[in-house]
Amino acid sequence: MKGDKMKREFLITTLFVDIGGVLLTDGWSHRSRKLAAKKFNLNREEMENRHSQAFDTYELDKLTTEEYLNRVVFYEKRSFTHAQFRKFMFDQSKPFPEMIELMRQLKAQYGLKIVALSNEARELNSYRIKKFKLNELIDFFISSCYVHLRKPDFDIFQLALDTTQASTKQIVYIENTTMFVRIAESLGIKSILHTDYKSTCAKLSEFRLRIIE
Repeated sequence: MKGDKMKREFLITTLFVDIGGVLLTDGWSHRSRKLAAKKFNLNREEMENRHSQAFDTYELDKLTTEEYLNRVVFYEKRSFTHAQFRKFMFDQSKPFPEMIELMRQLKAQYGLKIVALSNEARELNSYRIKKFKLNELIDFFISSCYVHLRKPDFDIFQLALDTTQASTKQIVYIENTTMFVRIAESLGIKSILHTDYKSTCAKLSEFRLRIIE
């Protein structure tokens, strides 16, 4: 009986999952900004400098997308509109279908809670959730724009733990940024540094999470 109880206690019940880089491409990555600079004939260095000054604030929901773009792109007159640039920006989000399907199957098979733990700007986050139907997969969104905390702040990880009320022994975190993995591990959260679908499947199987055909 004691052994059975211990097995239940150590069973994984919850997955913390980053969105950008794991389930979808990054919402507004360095590569996307490089493409934007080329397409819209922008000074890339100036754009990157302005982006670095504004982006943290944007992801903490202290700037709207329009305000962010005013600071980063539309600080001078342009030959294109906000709507044209915004469409390009949002169109950069693409899914990783294998990873989304993996999460869907694991959730169904093991009854897991899926918790998004991500740095996302509000309007872009909302677009990505609706576009890729993430709300059908994910139970809780601990997104920087909702909680006004941003990785690598320890507090966003603690908030995720408090919200789910799961023991760290019952959680696996899937993340593609090494620093964030190390922070989670320092809190006792078992973590997987995601690089590709195949290696993440192999690592999940070590936690007895594998797809049964």
